[in-house]
Amino acid sequence: MPKVLEPGVLYVSQEFKTAAHLCACGCGEKVRTPLGATEWKLTDAPNGPSLYPSIGNWQQSCRSHYWIRCGEIVWAEDWSQEQVENARQHEMNRRRDHYDRLYPVGRPWWRRIWDWMHGR
Repeated sequence: MPKVLEPGVLYVSQEFKTAAHLCACGCGEKVRTPLGATEWKLTDAPNGPSLYPSIGNWQQSCRSHYWIRCGEIVWAEDWSQEQVENARQHEMNRRRDHYDRLYPVGRPWWRRIWDWMHGR
């Protein structure tokens, strides 16, 4: 990633599985979005990149909330603090469930191998 980011550019590092851009509101804050199974998903198409889920800059004074879809900014509604906390809890639960499925505890070793082989 460059040290200085240009407005309107989404920078992507495949090696470090992250994306970065300047906040769409123009406040100048850097926004970093980790990419991966439990984080943001990046898709690239001829008409531009998309990030899912939305980007909520809840810790910044601007509190911008938007999507990057097909290379364009699509503004979303502001959320209350309660909505932000609920979304954070949902994300923690989703991550926990994801890793619990990957690394289940309490099953015999032979069953984990069987499940792994049949999941391929």
